[in-house]
Amino acid sequence: MKRSLRPLFSLLLFIVVAATLTCRVMLRRDSFQLENDKPLVQKPTKSVLNATLLKFAAIDMGEPQLKKEMELLLEGRFEKNGRQRSFLSSDRYPIDIRARSARGMPVQLQSPQFYRLWLDFRRYLQDWSRNRRFQSDIMLDLPNLVKGPIDNFSGAKGVGGKYRTCAVVGNSGILLKTENGELIDSHDVVIRLNNARIGSFERNVGSKTSISFVNSNILHFCARRGGCFCHPYGADVPIVMYICQPKHFLDYTLCNSSHRAPLVVTDPRFDVLCSRITKYYSLKRFVEVTGKDIEGWPSAHDGLNFHYSSGMQAVMLAVGICEKVSIFGFGKSDLAKHHYHTNQKGELMLHDYEAEYDFYHDLVETPQVIPFISGKFKFPPVVMYQ
Repeated sequence: MKRSLRPLFSLLLFIVVAATLTCRVMLRRDSFQLENDKPLVQKPTKSVLNATLLKFAAIDMGEPQLKKEMELLLEGRFEKNGRQRSFLSSDRYPIDIRARSARGMPVQLQSPQFYRLWLDFRRYLQDWSRNRRFQSDIMLDLPNLVKGPIDNFSGAKGVGGKYRTCAVVGNSGILLKTENGELIDSHDVVIRLNNARIGSFERNVGSKTSISFVNSNILHFCARRGGCFCHPYGADVPIVMYICQPKHFLDYTLCNSSHRAPLVVTDPRFDVLCSRITKYYSLKRFVEVTGKDIEGWPSAHDGLNFHYSSGMQAVMLAVGICEKVSIFGFGKSDLAKHHYHTNQKGELMLHDYEAEYDFYHDLVETPQVIPFISGKFKFPPVVMYQ
C-alpha cells in the first residue's frame, strides 16, 4: 500500500514545483512589463522647458529705451525738435499735421482744452507704465478687462463668463484660397485685425465683425482724420488696441471721447506676457534652425525692436475670453499674397512669423507646453483653418 502511494506523491510534488516556477516566471515578466510601462504612466503633462531660453525671453532689450522715452513724454517733449510741433506727428512719418479735437477743431497747444488732454495723457501713461510688469495669471483677468467694458456698452451687464465661440480672422492671402465666409460669420464673436477690408471678400473672410483689434499705429493714422474716424466696420464695433509706442497715448487721449463704442487699451501685463511667449518661440526656433548660440539672435531679429504681431496678440485675447476659438487666415504660401487685401510683398523684420506659427501649432495640439502662463488658466479648444 505504501509503495503504491509513492508514485502518486512524486507526481503531486512535481506539479507543486512546476506551479511554483511558473508563478515566479509570470511575476518576473509582469514586473519587467510594469517597469517598462512606468515612464508612460508617469509621463509629465508639461514638457521640460529650456531654462536658458526662458531666462533670455524674460529680458526686454528695449526696456531702457522705452523708459527714457516715457520720461521725455512726461516732461512734455513730444518730438526731438520740441513740443511746438504737432504732438500727433510721428518720428517715423514726415507729415506734420495740426492736432484736432473730436469735433474736428484745431487744438492749440496752449489752450485749456489741450491742458485737459495733457493731464489725461499723463495719467494714462503713468498708469500704463506702473502696470507694465510680468504676471503669469493675467489671462484669468481678460474677461473682466476686455469683455466687461464691451458687455456694458452692449447692455449685457451681469452676463459674465466668456464668449461661447470666437473666430480670429488674420490677413494672410491664404484666405483667398478658401470660401470660409459663412463659417466665420457663424461664430458668436468675430475678431478682425488692423481694419482689414472685407468689401468684395465676403465669401472668403465673412462680413461680421464683433471686435476690431488694432495696434496703436492704426489709431495714429485715424487721429489725423476729422473726428478720429477709425471704425470701418461701424461706429458700434468695439476696438481693442495695444500700444506700440508710448506717444500714441496722445492719440488715444484725443480720440477716446469721440468713439461711441469702447476703445479698450490692452493691459500692459498682457502685453508683457505676449512679448515673452513670442520671444521664447523665436529664440527656440533660432537655436534649432541655425544651430547657433542665442547670442546671435538679436542681430537676426532686430532685438531692440522685436515685437509680436497683432495677429498673435489677437489670438491670445480670444484664448482668454472665449470658450472655443477658431483661427482663420494665419500662415503663408508661395502661391498666396502676404495680405489678402493689400499688395504688400514681404514681412516686417521686427516680427518672427515662423516662430508664431510654432506657437499656434502648440496652442492647437499641446497648449500645456506654452511657457509663462499660470497653471491656473485652462486653455480652450483651438482649431486652425488653413
